[in-house]
Amino acid sequence: MIELRPFAGLGGADHGWLNAKHHFSFASYYDPKRMSWGALRVWNDDEIAAGTGFPPHPHADMEIITYVREGAITHEDSLGNKGRTEAGDVQVMSAGTGIRHAEYNAEPDLTRIFQIWIEPTRRGEQPSWGSRPFPKGERAGQFVVLASGFDNDGDALPIRAEARVVAATLKAGQTADYPLGATRRGYLVPAVGEIEVNGVRANARDGVAIAEVDTVTITALSDAEIVLVDAA
Repeated sequence: MIELRPFAGLGGADHGWLNAKHHFSFASYYDPKRMSWGALRVWNDDEIAAGTGFPPHPHADMEIITYVREGAITHEDSLGNKGRTEAGDVQVMSAGTGIRHAEYNAEPDLTRIFQIWIEPTRRGEQPSWGSRPFPKGERAGQFVVLASGFDNDGDALPIRAEARVVAATLKAGQTADYPLGATRRGYLVPAVGEIEVNGVRANARDGVAIAEVDTVTITALSDAEIVLVDAA
């Protein structure tokens, strides 16, 4: 089962400093048919104006992954962590028993991010935060694991969920396979470019919900950058 969710049909709100689109029910946007996709609870497509951002606010028991598409995001939290994550890189915050954080666009231009929330399988642990660069050359023509709750995924950022966040960059005409497994769910969004997912065409920022599929085959119709969540 592959369901296309066009970007134009997503919920969202324009707050002036923040233009947000929601793939799933979030804040004032509610759709009972789009509450989650397995353990994936939130996928927000956010555009944050220069010099603005989210002031300090709390989270608990949620794995929050931020994938920066353009610009950079600056993070500060109640643990004393502070870091700047640039385009193509990723940060992970395991909210655990509770954490307060702020995220700002301290850059002179617009910042664009995907923010992804995954329900944890382990709760009540201490909060943590981390980030790392993933040079696009490493994922040229293939998927690379950015964040994972599995032990065998090398230097991927750890999350407390039976899930993975993976990404790939494909040149026009290239194809990449991802071994999802028929018992798991995938949700894929091209950050840029037009692609086909097992024959279903998707444009930039469309969502593609995938279930009961052993292997996901992505073909780039134009140069593309793809992010995929593999969740139970």
